[in-house]
Parts: sequence; structure tokens; C-alpha cells
Amino acid sequence: MSIVVEHEKRRHEILEKALDVFMDEGFEDVTFQKIADRCGITRTTLYIYFKNKRDIFNYSIKQMLQGLEDNIAAIRARQGLSHTEQLVLVMTTILEKLQENQRLLIVVLNYLSYLKKGDHDPDYRVRRRTVRLRHFLNAILIEGIRSGEFALINLKEANEALYGFLEAAVFRLSILHRSNIDDLKKAMTMLVRLLAVKHT
Repeated sequence: MSIVVEHEKRRHEILEKALDVFMDEGFEDVTFQKIADRCGITRTTLYIYFKNKRDIFNYSIKQMLQGLEDNIAAIRARQGLSHTEQLVLVMTTILEKLQENQRLLIVVLNYLSYLKKGDHDPDYRVRRRTVRLRHFLNAILIEGIRSGEFALINLKEANEALYGFLEAAVFRLSILHRSNIDDLKKAMTMLVRLLAVKHT
């Protein structure tokens, strides 16, 4: 068991240093050798943990999304929360996770630009990676509509509005390099509360 823990700990250390290399060099110019050098290990040792630089990059994203999904599942499992409270908590958790992973977002943006140069569709890649997240948001919206807590809204448009907040956060964190997104959290909370049916 301790070998597995040590292996995962080493993978995490490599990820942190690899992110620095991606930030400094840009995805396109990073080589496996540069990552190994930054980690103070040989390329052969690096191959024990990852197959190539894309594997490192994908693992970083997977790790972030898995942590996020675990957090969302925990919120969904909590008893006594209204759908409005659930949605605010889920969106706040996502925004905070994006903020925590600002460096990774910058690298992701660089990677998407790299893909676009090669005539790939970055939008497809992003949607494929975030499909589960959209399902979580849809599930809360549907449950809220069915319970009468949310107004009869267009589900697709409501999901797009919420997802748009997340895209705005990514833009602010990765392009504008802002580290504070409190104003977005407040605006998102206001939007979610507007979805709720007012009971008189």
C-alpha cells in the first residue's frame, strides 16, 4: 500500500513541476526531457510515471475534474439543502476549484491554441471533458423545476447561462490573470436566486 501512496505522491510532485515547465515554455515547446530536467530525474524514470507530455497534461486535468466531481457529489448527497442552495454551492465550488487551478487553466488555454493551429476543434475537446459537469448542473435544474422551486425555465438556456459564468471565470483567470473572482460568485448567486420561484 505504501508503494502505491509513494507512487501517487511522486506523480503529484512531477505534475506540479511539469506545470511550471508548461507555463514557462508553452505546451508546444515542452519536451519530455525538459520536464525530467525540471524534476531532477532521468527521462527513463519519468517514463515510469507517465508515457509522454500529453499524458502528464491529461492527468492534470483528470485529477482536477475528479476532485471537482467528488466535491459536487458530496454537496448533492447533503440532506436538507434546497435546489437553490445546492446550485449555489456547486457553482461556488466549481469557481473556487478553477481559481485554485489557475496555472493549469493557463496551460489548458495554451494547449487549446496549439490544437487550433493543427486544425483540431478545441470546442469539442472542452465539451467532451465537461459533459459530466453539464449533467450535474442539468440534474439540479430539472429537480428544481419538478419540485416547483425553480420557475418553468428553458433548461438549455439556464444551463448555458450557468456554464457561461464558468467560461467567464476561466477567461478572467487564464487570459486576464486576475486572481479574484468574488464578483463572479456574487453575480452567479444572484442569477441562481432569480431562477427560484417567489412564494408570497
